[in-house]
Amino acid sequence: MAAWLGLVPKQDSSGGKPKLLGMSKRGDTYLRTLLIHGARSAIVAAQRRGKPNVWLSGLLARRHPNVAAVALANKNARTIWALLAHEREFRPDYVPRLATA
Repeated sequence: MAAWLGLVPKQDSSGGKPKLLGMSKRGDTYLRTLLIHGARSAIVAAQRRGKPNVWLSGLLARRHPNVAAVALANKNARTIWALLAHEREFRPDYVPRLATA
């Protein structure tokens, strides 16, 4: 299902601890560009509102805005991939269930 994006969310996990890596540069360059431009737009809109997301504001405090834009684009690509892979609709109030052992 990730073929639609041409971007594969990289993951390298061991011992139950997930390591999410960056967005792949393989695949559709134009789509990756659109995701990054959309992330930049979301960052500007969040800063104008004056109350950005906790994750995003923490990232912007630690990293260069361009790095933050790519990280947000990567997060959006993962969200889009998960929605399509599981045939779900986006719900902003969604809270994932914790896995029980």
